[in-house]
Amino acid sequence: MKHIRPTESELEILSILWERGASTVREVHDILSQTKDAGYTTTLKLMQIMHEKKLLDRDASSKTHVFTTAVSQQTTRQQLLNKMIDTVFGGSASQLVMQALGHHQSSDAELDKIRQYLSDIEKQQKDNG
Repeated sequence: MKHIRPTESELEILSILWERGASTVREVHDILSQTKDAGYTTTLKLMQIMHEKKLLDRDASSKTHVFTTAVSQQTTRQQLLNKMIDTVFGGSASQLVMQALGHHQSSDAELDKIRQYLSDIEKQQKDNG
């Protein structure tokens, strides 16, 4: 099955559900309306479309439908990142990393994490090579 890439609005809804877990349309809409001007019916319609696209699962066993994500956050992040690397950075992951690090203030802890991650990758490549 080919994964459907979520739109920006769909990604906002997915992010809320990844953080909150199972939620009603009203609960999702209440969070969305704190940062954007969207009507309840717009949120409802968007979540129905996301269900049809298999981005959301819906539990209709009670009067109020409860939605959960049908796609994992990790898989979605990876697919969006792969697309960005291919389309914006000409397939170069290192260009993406250099752009991100060059224009973002990283804490010492973040830099230590990055160094450890690079060290782990090098070790893995040596072990597999």
